[in-house]
Amino acid sequence: MNLTIDIGNTRAKLTAFENGNPTETVITDNQALLGLKDFATRHSFSRIIVANVIDIAPQGRLNIESLGLPVLWFGPDTPVPLIQNTYRTPRTLGADRLAAVVGAVTLTPQRDLLIIDAGSCITYDLVDSQGRYWGGNISPGLHMRLQAMHEHTGRLPLVEAEGCTPPVGYDTETAIRSGAVLGIQHEVAGAIQAMRLKRPSLGVYLTGGDHLIFDASTKSIIKTDSHLVARGLNRIIEHNP
Repeated sequence: MNLTIDIGNTRAKLTAFENGNPTETVITDNQALLGLKDFATRHSFSRIIVANVIDIAPQGRLNIESLGLPVLWFGPDTPVPLIQNTYRTPRTLGADRLAAVVGAVTLTPQRDLLIIDAGSCITYDLVDSQGRYWGGNISPGLHMRLQAMHEHTGRLPLVEAEGCTPPVGYDTETAIRSGAVLGIQHEVAGAIQAMRLKRPSLGVYLTGGDHLIFDASTKSIIKTDSHLVARGLNRIIEHNP
C-alpha cells in the first residue's frame, strides 16, 4: 500500500492507496500532522509520497520519518509520468497543481483537460490531449475573498462561507457571501466557456476542499473527484520505484 500526504495551506490530507485505488482519507493539521500515526497504524504501508505547498514543520517531518518507511519528497526534480511540463518556471509550480494534472490524465488520458482546484486559492490548469501541460491561472478562494473584504475595508464584517446566497443579497451578510460565492461560480463558468471556444472537446475536473454549486448547464460538463491530487501523487510514486 502507498500513503500520499498532501500538505496544503490550511490542512493536510492523508490517503491510503491499494492497487491504485484510494481506500481511506483523513484530514489533519498541516503542521505536526497529528493524525498521521493513528492513520498509519490502521494500514500496512510500504511507501510514502509527500507534496507540500508550505514549508514542512519540524514536528511534521519528524512524524513522517518516524514511520520508518521510504519517503519520496515530491519536488521539481521528481520524474513525472504521463505529461510534459512546459511551465516556464517549473520550480515555482505548486506540487498540488502538478499532481492534480497527473491525476486527471490518469483518469482521462489523451484528451484536453481543464483541472480546477477550489481550495485556499482556485487554480486552473490546462493539459492537452498530447499530455503537454501548459500552465494555468490562480485566483483567490472563497475564504480568502471573504477574509479580504473584511480586512481591507473599514466596516464590512467577516462573513461565514455557509449560509444563504440569494441572487441579490438582501442584507450586508448575504450581499458579501453571494458576491463571493456567485462570483466564483461565474468565474469558473466563464473560464470553462472561454477554454471550450478554443478546445471544443475539453474535459473539466473539479477538486478541492470548497464545495461549489453550479447551475445545470455548467454542472453537466464537470467531473468532480476529491481524490484528484492524491491520485496523481500515487501515480507519481508508482513511477518512481
